[in-house]
Amino acid sequence: MKHGKKYQDSTKLVDTAALYDTTEAIENCLKTAKAKFDETVEIHVRLGVDSRHAEQQVRGAVVLPNGTGKTVRVMVFCKGDKVDAALAAGADYAGAEEYMQKIQGGWMDFDVVIASPDMMGVVGRLGKVLGPRGLMPSPKAGTVTPDVVKAVQEAKAGKIEYRLDKTNIIHCPIGKASFGVEKLQENFETLMGAIVKAKPAAAKGQYVKSCVLATTMGPGVKVNPSKFC
Repeated sequence: MKHGKKYQDSTKLVDTAALYDTTEAIENCLKTAKAKFDETVEIHVRLGVDSRHAEQQVRGAVVLPNGTGKTVRVMVFCKGDKVDAALAAGADYAGAEEYMQKIQGGWMDFDVVIASPDMMGVVGRLGKVLGPRGLMPSPKAGTVTPDVVKAVQEAKAGKIEYRLDKTNIIHCPIGKASFGVEKLQENFETLMGAIVKAKPAAAKGQYVKSCVLATTMGPGVKVNPSKFC
């Protein structure tokens, strides 16, 4: 793979083989943010579990104390008084069958989908569309709930979902490079705390195998995983 000059310059700023403590890793990661836009800082955590087994799944959601720096568009499936309540709480869209039909027609102008339990019969028909994009509402993620107002407020405040991919890695944003070290560290520790707390009882041996931070366009910076084991 060929990398550009900025990326190659960034790799000279950090030791990509070293294991850094959290603060130093974030400091080094921010040195590599050289793009003209405000790069996202991402975390990639490899866990010592096997996602093929249901009892070793790791999935949940957490509200980052400083948000993600991203404007989140929220779609809420609900009806009756909850429609007005969801919109008043900050939802971008709220409704029922009419939005199901729009999505079936290819409309996807949203980042988060929330649903009240009584709407799952409608939302279930969108599984083949929302599922592959990671947008299907889930009780574990707090996006299937009778309290749609709280769910909307949390989504707007910076709630993110974490879940294993097929290679047993969790990929999540923890903010923007412009946040600075302190805010990014608060977000990092909140997310890692949630991941460690979600350790399955069936997990054996070292739980956090590796943890890497990276800006959108920069190289990976390794965090020492020993404190999370």
